[in-house]
Amino acid sequence: MAKKAIVLLIIISTLMMPTGYAAEIEGGEDVNPESDDVPFTITYRDTPSVDKDEWKLAIEMNEDAHNNGTTFEIITQICLNDGVCEPPVIMDAEMDGRLHTVSLTPPNEHSYVNWRIKATDSEGNKTNYPQGDWYKTWSSCWYNDGQWGGSDSTSDGCEEETPGFGIIATTSAIAIAAISISRKRISNNSK
Repeated sequence: MAKKAIVLLIIISTLMMPTGYAAEIEGGEDVNPESDDVPFTITYRDTPSVDKDEWKLAIEMNEDAHNNGTTFEIITQICLNDGVCEPPVIMDAEMDGRLHTVSLTPPNEHSYVNWRIKATDSEGNKTNYPQGDWYKTWSSCWYNDGQWGGSDSTSDGCEEETPGFGIIATTSAIAIAAISISRKRISNNSK
């Protein structure tokens, strides 16, 4: 009986962890590296990230790390407004000396782009920046802890995009039908 109680307690604790963690995130506040604690600086980063628009990040490795043979992997993860995060992806960075640049295109309804750096020194020692969590760039329309926010948000969701193919197709179909009916009437009247 005691074993069942322990297993049940572990399961309940595990299920509650993501909820507790999500409540600690401050919606809309980007999480950035502390400059003294990391071997790089951000030279460019799009903020906020925007659905279907290219998001770009450029970091410059500091001189000490570069001189001692350190290498970087930039890892990204996109999290959506429905609370699901895509698997992390190791990005193919464009490198120009100490400058590392990556870009991605977030899907519709994304809340934020997570990113982190894995540094490997010349002896093979690996360090994650940040340790434990992610740096974050929030989107222009995000949902967090029951609240919508961002420049493209409304009180109950994200602003609609400009009319898309569906509206254009429907309008075109109505126009074609009107022209057809018009021609038919003209044809009937001339008989």
